[in-house]
Amino acid sequence: MKTAPSVPVTSQGTDAGKKIVGRKRSIMTDTLGLLLAVLVTAASVQDSVAGTQLLDRAAPDHPGLRKVWVDGGYRKYFVEHAATLGIDMEVTTRTPGTRRFTPLPKRWAVERTYGWLMLNRRLARDYETLPARSEAVTHLAMTDLMARRLTGESTISWRDPTP
Repeated sequence: MKTAPSVPVTSQGTDAGKKIVGRKRSIMTDTLGLLLAVLVTAASVQDSVAGTQLLDRAAPDHPGLRKVWVDGGYRKYFVEHAATLGIDMEVTTRTPGTRRFTPLPKRWAVERTYGWLMLNRRLARDYETLPARSEAVTHLAMTDLMARRLTGESTISWRDPTP
């Protein structure tokens, strides 16, 4: 995600694939798309490195975690690290020969969660000076989403013409 001008340059980086200067938000969700763990790093951090840190955070908090689906950006040592934690990891790959957008199996739950989070104006761009604050804002946004669902309230949106 792109960052605001007030964010220190030391906590930013350039994503080599997307050519974006900013930070990377890595999340782990359950099959419903509810947030289990979040990690905010510089955009230059590789997916496998961020995934290892994210898995180290999530494993103690969720001892029932047994299987994880990841996309193709994760390397072999990440799979080995998950095995040392007793977690089976499966890499979801794109069907060979597909050229346009197709949702990847199991991956859509995480993408849907990113979509839910982006409905929060505060998360559309990273305004926080510290990555830990950005993680806290992500947790607050997900807490708000879950509370609205439990109470049956509709999410206030710019698309909704009635207040």
